Amino acid sequence: MYYFTAAFFNSKLRCVANLTILKQINRVDNLISLRSVSTQKRTCPLLSVQPVRGLLDEKFQIAVTNLPPNQKVTLHSLHQSDDKDFWEAFGHYVSDEHGSVTGFKDESLGGTYDGTEPMGLLWSMRPIPGSRHGLRIRKRDIFRPMEVRISVYSGHLSQGFSQQTPLTTRVIERWYVAPGVQRVNIREKGVRGTLFLPPGSGPYPGVLDLWGVGGDFVEYRSALLASHGFASMALEYLTPEDLSLEDTDASYFEKAYQILNNHPMVKKDHLAVLGLSLGSAITLSMASYSKVIKPQCCVCISGSHLMPVEKSLSELFELMKSHADKLCVNEDNQVILRNLILSLPCQSAKVDVGRIKCPLLLVNGDDDQTLPAVESAEDMAMMMEKAGNRHLLEILMYPDAGHLIEPPYSPHFRATNYKLEWTKEKIVMLWGGQTKPHAYAQEDAWKKILAFLWQHLSAPVSTVTSF
Repeated sequence: MYYFTAAFFNSKLRCVANLTILKQINRVDNLISLRSVSTQKRTCPLLSVQPVRGLLDEKFQIAVTNLPPNQKVTLHSLHQSDDKDFWEAFGHYVSDEHGSVTGFKDESLGGTYDGTEPMGLLWSMRPIPGSRHGLRIRKRDIFRPMEVRISVYSGHLSQGFSQQTPLTTRVIERWYVAPGVQRVNIREKGVRGTLFLPPGSGPYPGVLDLWGVGGDFVEYRSALLASHGFASMALEYLTPEDLSLEDTDASYFEKAYQILNNHPMVKKDHLAVLGLSLGSAITLSMASYSKVIKPQCCVCISGSHLMPVEKSLSELFELMKSHADKLCVNEDNQVILRNLILSLPCQSAKVDVGRIKCPLLLVNGDDDQTLPAVESAEDMAMMMEKAGNRHLLEILMYPDAGHLIEPPYSPHFRATNYKLEWTKEKIVMLWGGQTKPHAYAQEDAWKKILAFLWQHLSAPVSTVTSF
């Protein structure tokens, strides 16, 4: 006799659901092919998306024509992530007197977004009904585009898209890497990472890119930075198989910085350090105390100076583990980490940001539920004012934005599955933020981060190669 668990049946149901969607996509493709060869004399709705191929941070324009005047339609986007989960977004529109809908000027009357939001079909994406809980999109293969199927449906639909036949559909590609960008594996002096080089002969200003504690090593932000003219090195510091947390100390980051600075395609002594979350804490510590790391500027996204990395990461994690009783859990069983960070006995040991000698940009959301970014920014400003280097600090604070401020038009993740590094316990982490203001924060912050790097590294305005 065989016994099957609930997880087995849920897995089977997801497989059936995904198969249904794939069959629907094939059916739609066949229908479009039939329409294209039809000899019937009738007008079909036309969908235009420009550009069809572009970088992730590049806006596109959607236009639907040949509709009846004042027709209710739904614009729908569908994406299958690298983890094989389906994500969707949709907006409700009404065609004008000419039978047209234009995404960059017409308002969505409802759906996963509302108002005039040309990129709402990307940033408001969410898992389709019946998906696993706590999902997050993290691009793993940056040399494959993010493919998005955009369709037009008759009426104002909110569900059951896979059971309906669209009026018209197009597939677009959003890339994290521009044509000509090179990917170079770094395996040197015990340091592991990935360097992305812009097209051309160089040398280029460099960026040392530090992610936080969020799962597998990812490269997509560095690939996008290289697409804008920076030699960006995404550094592995939590996942290398041959590196323990006890060995991940200041010397590891100093070696990585030197490798980047000495690379023949990198403009020597024209480097920045960019960190997110724990990566920001490391950035602040290195910029304040290291005699080796002397960046021209630093960018810290959703970080805190209350997590000093004085010796090794293992010591920091042990400290956090000892205060695990300070973790809060909300009514949805989502973990709030920020109170634990505020409880750490490091007020006298917090990073002395008064020692920082380069321009520093802080990018924070005021609904960050993971780190006390607001309190930290205020305290850092006071510390730097007292030390006489407040003029080096620029703070971007975004209302109702959360912790995970990623490249523009990325979907918003308020809470996702997560594994605590210091206990290996699987939880649901509350990152915070509301979808629309968080999307605004990501778009605005990315523009200002690039401008900040260009200003202080003497980088070109852009070196993006056309697709």
